[in-house]
Formats: sequence, C-alpha cells, structure tokens
Amino acid sequence: MNPGPVSPDDPIADDLAAVVALRSLADQLEDSAVERALREGWGWGQIAEALGVTRQAVHKKHLARLAGTDIDLRRRNVR
Repeated sequence: MNPGPVSPDDPIADDLAAVVALRSLADQLEDSAVERALREGWGWGQIAEALGVTRQAVHKKHLARLAGTDIDLRRRNVR
C-alpha cells in the first residue's frame, strides 16, 4: 500500500528528516575524530576497535578523504 506523496507537514516526514540530519552529524563527528586520532598517532586498528568496526572498514571509509592531508597514513604501530 502506497500512502502517496510526502507532505512537509507530516510528523513522520519530520522524524525521518531528523534521522537524516543525525546521520550527517554522526558522519561529520566520525570524520573529525578519526582525523584527530591519526594526527595523535593512533593506528587504524585502534580507531577501528574504538568505533566497533574492522580495520579494513575504517581504512576504506576514511583513507581517500585523508589522502590529501599532511597525515602519515602508512601502516602504524599499535601504541
């Protein structure tokens, strides 16, 4: 059953828009925290563990964005 077009006055539309905004904010916070951790010498594995994901997942998600920075992105030793 299709309920039809979304009305901007619909409270469900507001709830879903809030979810989208929170996801965006969470992504921004993660980007910032990962960059800070790398600048402070954390390794990909440490960051992944703190985020509850695999090292490969965090590396894949953030490597391209950070490639143009002055951060040394080579394999890092665990503290």
